[in-house]
Amino acid sequence: MLIIGLTGGICSGKSTVTGLFKELGTSVLDADIVARELVEPGQPALQEIINLFGSEVLGDDGKLDRTRLRTRIFSHTEDRKQLEAILHPRIRERMAVLTRDSNAPWCIQVIPLLIETGQSQDVDRVLVVDTSEADQKRRLAQRDNSSTEQIKAILASQTDRQHRLKQADDIIINDGTLGELRKQVILMHRKYTLLSQNNAQNLHRKRS
Repeated sequence: MLIIGLTGGICSGKSTVTGLFKELGTSVLDADIVARELVEPGQPALQEIINLFGSEVLGDDGKLDRTRLRTRIFSHTEDRKQLEAILHPRIRERMAVLTRDSNAPWCIQVIPLLIETGQSQDVDRVLVVDTSEADQKRRLAQRDNSSTEQIKAILASQTDRQHRLKQADDIIINDGTLGELRKQVILMHRKYTLLSQNNAQNLHRKRS
């Protein structure tokens, strides 16, 4: 299987791009969705988080309050590293299982911290969704009502834009209309479909 690692800075438009790929029938595995499943009540990872940070990271419903936790970890670097040590190995393992279980000729793994965590080594191609830092800040303020200091801390926790672009095999620019974004996704979908077909043909030749 051809594995595409999709990444990008926060609020770059990864979810929108992912949705457009899904419309085209692409198999998409999202690390954020896996992470949410791992911290559901009763899951071992949630108990480890409670042991580390206390019950104040829980909402009234007993579920993890992601907004509270996000505010804490982006204000304290060591707390963020400890949380990542709990979640990242579990996410990585679960993503690998889901990929193996997929029957698709190619798939997209959506991993926001693909480059920061060294997971680019686990995929065949890195697809970066890119937008300006100004757009990131504006979208983040609108989405989460984050303060200027919170936004700075969040952006500082991720690799800088230029380094991310240097690691990319493919880039989708999200600075225009939804229609323009859809055209880029369609072209990329065709490219990956062709690449996966070539991979299958080459594998068949080797086995023959």
